[in-house]
Amino acid sequence: MPPSTHTVTNQAPPLTDYDVFSTDAALAEGVARHIAPEQAEEARSELAGLGRAAGSAQAQEWGRQANENPPVLRTHDRFGHRIDEVEFHPAWHHLMEQAVDAGLTDAWSRPDGQLRRTAGFYVWSQVEAGHSCPVSMTHAAVPALRKEPELAAEWEPRLSAHRYDYGLDRPASAKLGAIAGMGMTEKQGGSDVRANTTEAVPLAGEGEYTLLGHKWFCSAPMSDVFLVLARTAPAAGDGGLTCFLVPRVLPDGTRNALRIQRLKDKLGNRSNASGEIEFDGTTWARRVGEEGRGVATIIEMVAATRLDCVTGSAALMRQAVAQATHHTAHRSAFGRPLVEQPLMRNVLADMALESEAATTLALRLAAAYDSAAGEGPQAEADRAFLRLALPTAKYWVTKRCVPLTGEALECLGGNGYVEESPMPRLLREAPLNSLWEGSGNVQALDVLRALQRSPQSLDAFLTEIGRAHGADHRLDAAVKDVFAQLADLEGIEARARRLVERMALVLQGSLLVRFAPTAVSDAFCASRLGGDWGAAFGTLPSGADLAALVERALPEG
Repeated sequence: MPPSTHTVTNQAPPLTDYDVFSTDAALAEGVARHIAPEQAEEARSELAGLGRAAGSAQAQEWGRQANENPPVLRTHDRFGHRIDEVEFHPAWHHLMEQAVDAGLTDAWSRPDGQLRRTAGFYVWSQVEAGHSCPVSMTHAAVPALRKEPELAAEWEPRLSAHRYDYGLDRPASAKLGAIAGMGMTEKQGGSDVRANTTEAVPLAGEGEYTLLGHKWFCSAPMSDVFLVLARTAPAAGDGGLTCFLVPRVLPDGTRNALRIQRLKDKLGNRSNASGEIEFDGTTWARRVGEEGRGVATIIEMVAATRLDCVTGSAALMRQAVAQATHHTAHRSAFGRPLVEQPLMRNVLADMALESEAATTLALRLAAAYDSAAGEGPQAEADRAFLRLALPTAKYWVTKRCVPLTGEALECLGGNGYVEESPMPRLLREAPLNSLWEGSGNVQALDVLRALQRSPQSLDAFLTEIGRAHGADHRLDAAVKDVFAQLADLEGIEARARRLVERMALVLQGSLLVRFAPTAVSDAFCASRLGGDWGAAFGTLPSGADLAALVERALPEG
């Protein structure tokens, strides 16, 4: 053996074996704030258990393996039979099993279900984000299916079951649980689903059809069942766009004619299968909701997945901040720990501030979802609030994910740029949620649509931010600026991004002023709302309590 040339020193240990939930002050405090007192202890215990699992070395190894061994499409078996199966590494199935067993596909069966499920989704997504896609699809399919009570009675128990049962060897009725996917977009239209041409031809059975067409992006093509859009009238024109349920295996055990043409080779989200699929004219489907009302039917699914986009991006930001603060706390340069260097501390504090604002907003939206499911004036107000707040949050939080993860990677230096680090995976994943379920322009235009068609949504939004009126003069000034922008409708579409950004910031600011420690809310208002902030992270004003912000963000607790 050659002699050792050096001893390894001044390297940060891996961030493992910690409680992802309990060491995240913004998350734990937010859950305690919004959950009913009688549910609080059970929820805290449940989420802390999931947090310990998420922080374990075993779970992190599953995440690495799932990404280094992406899914493989098997179109045919060795005898030439068409099978259209997707093969996954065992680590993927371990991640899915943990997620489903933890109830992350089920927000519908217990009090405060959306809040608890959102917090759990946030925790477990930090292990590996790719498998969160089918978890999100499965959860989100339920409200759309409820438009057709007979189908909901059949499928909701399967989708909400806390059991993961993979494979196409049996119909869903013979499985312990089921996973759902979605197919909306087509080559020629993308986000413009009105351009879809897939046709649905009615059969003799009530609500039964065959489909002919394609989907350019099918989320989770290995799923047991899909919600898709197709036309029940000739493809020309706007009429007839309808929602359908398409099972992978038919009730008699034969496979439905759903052909996976290929899997997408994506920038990130490598562990998850996204595919191009075709319906050959014999593909059997059941109508969900009214004919010609497909967008209105599936919009409930879209809304639920948009919340998961916000939550997933907040989770990515939190994990990036956790990695950066952990590394700098254990790494020294120029005679002292990096975390104590004034400029590095400013960078870390600025990222921590962004992360906490995103987390706080995601939890407020989840609590509004729970409230909106009820009856009475508050439920009605929260439904109106979500109509405007959800696309606003989806626009802004997902946009902030990319620069934050890039900055966090830089905090680790060269160690963050190599594939052995978790940082490249976080950075590749970061752009996804701003694309999924509608890009930034789609969200900004949806905000304008809500302002024009649903004036009660603006009233609810203003009521929400008005709860912090008088608490911070910079927030009050920013709210006045929003009023001024809303009053000037000239060229509003071209200015939509600026308006939505400002709306998101005043919403985050109002929540932090009401609920966060003073160090957090003061730094946020001074930088994001007061104008004393640069384009890059690490430009918080001199009066900010940087040490308190960084200490609050450290994953060691």
